Amino acid sequence: MPKLRCFLFILAISLLVGLWGCGSKASAKPTASVAPAIKPGKGLFRSHEFRSTLKALPNWTRVLGKAEKQTDTFYVCNASAEVCSSAALSWQKIIKQSQGLTPMAQLKSVNTYFNRWPYGLDIDVYGVSDYWATPGEFLKLSGDCEDYSITKYYALRKLGFSVDNMRIVLLKDTIRNISHAVLAVKMDNESYILDNVSDLVLSHLKYEHYVPQYSVNEFYRWAHVSPGALR
Repeated sequence: MPKLRCFLFILAISLLVGLWGCGSKASAKPTASVAPAIKPGKGLFRSHEFRSTLKALPNWTRVLGKAEKQTDTFYVCNASAEVCSSAALSWQKIIKQSQGLTPMAQLKSVNTYFNRWPYGLDIDVYGVSDYWATPGEFLKLSGDCEDYSITKYYALRKLGFSVDNMRIVLLKDTIRNISHAVLAVKMDNESYILDNVSDLVLSHLKYEHYVPQYSVNEFYRWAHVSPGALR
């Protein structure tokens, strides 16, 4: 078993290195001669998970350094006494209309609300191939898949969802053969997916075409190895 865990960890790290930004072509599957498929795990999308500390993720580190203060400023802006930005007004609207709803209704409200923002590639919006936007940047300029996930993460955080139960997941969409990102939220021992390509909020077990590469919250990151990774 220790040898298997070591092998899976090495494979997971190699998958992290190979991941590109949203919409980029995903890496090809390893050939069948490498090894047989591994058994389903208990992690997100039935993967095997390996938790580590937050390191070597400068895009996410930059967001963490700005997002909380930024969203707090949006929330306390008083439109009757000062000029509030459109980003602040948009932020206040979704938070206030979601307060008092059931947790599942809050997930659906937040997911649907931010999915209205137009999708934009990082290179077109921010001038670089891979950029993780803060909620304020997203509300003003929009962005790609991880930017939707980040903004939803902070909105649910403001609504009282525990950071321990949320992760931004970078993954491979095997149907479109591209890299993608979603937000996973754990409730009642089940993880639900908030995805910018759909307003539906479903269990992670419903997404057999999603192969997680790594996931993060404010404290940790997880490497993932999926059952089909070695086919």
